[in-house]
Amino acid sequence: MNFAPTYLDWNATTPLDPAVREAMLPWLGAAEPARFGNASSRHEYGRQARAAVDEARARVAAAAGAHATEVIFTSGGSEANNLFIKGAAASLRPGVVAVSAIEHPCVREPARQLRRSGWTLREIAVDAQGVVEAADWGVVLASRPGLVSVMLANNETGVLQDVAVLAREARAAGAWFHTDAVQALGKVAVDFRALGVHAMTLSAHKIGGPIGAGALVVDKRVELSPLIAGGGQERGLRSGTENVAAIVGFGVACERAVARREAEAARLAGLRDELCGALAGHGVRIFSAAAARLPNTVFFAVEDIDGETLVARLDRAGFACASGSACSSANPEPSRTLLAMGVDPGLARAAVRVSLGRETRTEDVRNFIETFVRVTDELKSLASIGA
Repeated sequence: MNFAPTYLDWNATTPLDPAVREAMLPWLGAAEPARFGNASSRHEYGRQARAAVDEARARVAAAAGAHATEVIFTSGGSEANNLFIKGAAASLRPGVVAVSAIEHPCVREPARQLRRSGWTLREIAVDAQGVVEAADWGVVLASRPGLVSVMLANNETGVLQDVAVLAREARAAGAWFHTDAVQALGKVAVDFRALGVHAMTLSAHKIGGPIGAGALVVDKRVELSPLIAGGGQERGLRSGTENVAAIVGFGVACERAVARREAEAARLAGLRDELCGALAGHGVRIFSAAAARLPNTVFFAVEDIDGETLVARLDRAGFACASGSACSSANPEPSRTLLAMGVDPGLARAAVRVSLGRETRTEDVRNFIETFVRVTDELKSLASIGA
């Protein structure tokens, strides 16, 4: 049976929320009254742009449990992660930088680059569920790290870390603690104050906002060196003329994502659990099933079926999902996250991620299950013929 194309890759990116689009249109000159202006200009056009940026900053801060003065707008999550890791390191004496073994490349790579300036990189081990391993965490703390970064929610498995506890212990050891909360915002409660972190990364396009807008929420007591020098925008930490349209969209996306979070989380968790139950009935290995996870994410594998092959067949059948992180889809190597969890490389290569979102309906999940069973049966049959 053929179905209309169904998007099941919401952790990679999300469609622009219609209300976000409406808010952005005047700043794109596509709706009346058309708005434009450099937010640093002193005339009326500039003042309008500045007011729009300030309003968006307040909305992002409210969604993140922070003060507006702690929000630094960036071009996205990758820049925000780089800004903290490189910017904080430039203000400290070289020491140990510790990141979890399951971090996104935009955390792992800048941390690795710090080794050129005398830093020692330490990866924090995770257990078989993808949760920070307590014994290794204790060893890391004993090394007195200067910088620590542990993501709030993993983009592949959806696993949630107890960041509040980790941050408290890291601060007691004298470290600056950062969390990448890009996947968490809008899906679970995100509160900068309650988490007790020094810095937190957010991104617009994961919550119905535009691609090209993100933020680093950072305690003003943390001294950072900017990645981009120039006109001194964003408290001197991110120079460059503000992308007003994207920032406005980010603010509205934050407001809407938080307003619907509880209801959506409950709905998506129900769909996720139905999907997991159906997959388990067909001998599928579901990763991190025993851990606290995002309500919308299922990472699984079918033994002896290559993940890329399965994703391609599902795509042809009308279902868009992923073989792992969107940012590493060009990499033929198995998921680093799964390898860090001790998963066999062969099984890790079979991994497929389904992530649900605000437009996912019950019939989408049930149609996916039906198609998945048919496609995997076909692939197993072909494999047996070729054996």
